[in-house]
Amino acid sequence: MNFLIFSAQFLPHMGGVENYTYNISKKLIEYGHNVTVVTSNTTNSPSIEKYEGINVFRLDCYNLLDGRFPIYRKNQNYKKILNKLDKQTYDFCIINTRFYFHSILGAKYSYKRNIPRIVIDHGTSHLTVHNTFLDFIGAMFEHLLTKYLKKYCRDFYGVSKASSQWLQHFNIESKGEIYNAIDLDKIENIKMNAKLSFRKKYHIPEEKTIISYTGRLIKEKGILQLVQAVQKINHEGNEIYCMIAGEGPLKDDLLKLNDPNIIILGRLSFEDVIHMLSESNIFCLPSDSEGFSTSILEAAACMNYIVTTARGGAREVLLDDTYGLVIENNDLESVYNAIKEALNREDKQEAVSKVYKRVEDNFTWNITSKRILEVYKISVDSVKR
Repeated sequence: MNFLIFSAQFLPHMGGVENYTYNISKKLIEYGHNVTVVTSNTTNSPSIEKYEGINVFRLDCYNLLDGRFPIYRKNQNYKKILNKLDKQTYDFCIINTRFYFHSILGAKYSYKRNIPRIVIDHGTSHLTVHNTFLDFIGAMFEHLLTKYLKKYCRDFYGVSKASSQWLQHFNIESKGEIYNAIDLDKIENIKMNAKLSFRKKYHIPEEKTIISYTGRLIKEKGILQLVQAVQKINHEGNEIYCMIAGEGPLKDDLLKLNDPNIIILGRLSFEDVIHMLSESNIFCLPSDSEGFSTSILEAAACMNYIVTTARGGAREVLLDDTYGLVIENNDLESVYNAIKEALNREDKQEAVSKVYKRVEDNFTWNITSKRILEVYKISVDSVKR
């Protein structure tokens, strides 16, 4: 079958939705299907290319909010790409995320060509730029965009139960979940063939605890509270380290701390992220907003004890406090208390084993890609009826 995926961002632009699109594409190809991804050219990449077997078409765009909100341009490249798309017949269209003009384009394109289509929502709250007025305007805009999107697509899914619940905010009843996931076999292989020791590189004794974070270095991820909590614990005489992997606008602020116990690693390759997590003891993601964090799944696969906020799919991975710690808020006091509790928990090893098993049984790309095929059959049967 030929699958068509509209995703506003795609590799080499980094992010959760980008990895989600990439991994389901790779699995569908592994099963013998063809996949075409239509995305935005936020990275000056080739407009048309074969990316690891995936047909990728990148539309020229206005790169707003540092690539977080691309708006495609209707130019010659746009016409060229749509003409090439029209030369193929597609069996199913997947639209990743709901609040982009790119999503509207995907819905209208598949609607006019009578291609069965779904939207997979990855959000659990409105996009924020940390300005009350602009956030209000953004929320109103998102409601208008979603209302327009609903004219062309009626089948919406969430990347987590929290995403499905968020859809109700827009008077949309989710058809179910198509979960975020990881390639557990790949991660295990990387762990077995580790070529880099972060503990040795940064002279961290084996008995010292490492708190890790991977992801965008932006305010809504709670990274500042995490760093302040670690520093507070260290000032009390309990020496711990914090390793932070990722890029973002807060990187320079974190580097200015010049704290030897706060190690800013920048952007790492996937392999090095796994190496780092394999040497970490506790993973902390005190985020304001998540769809379903890939970082949590990767940390669980690397046997980290997890501390996170009640956002996105956190409670679907950590069912109760025997799996890890889920806190309601990411204020400094809450993050500090959670890390202190994690440091002193005697059941950490049991929790680590339980959450690893839960990820293995529920959140791998094999499971998610098979769910995509099930949803395809449901959508086709619905069209026939």
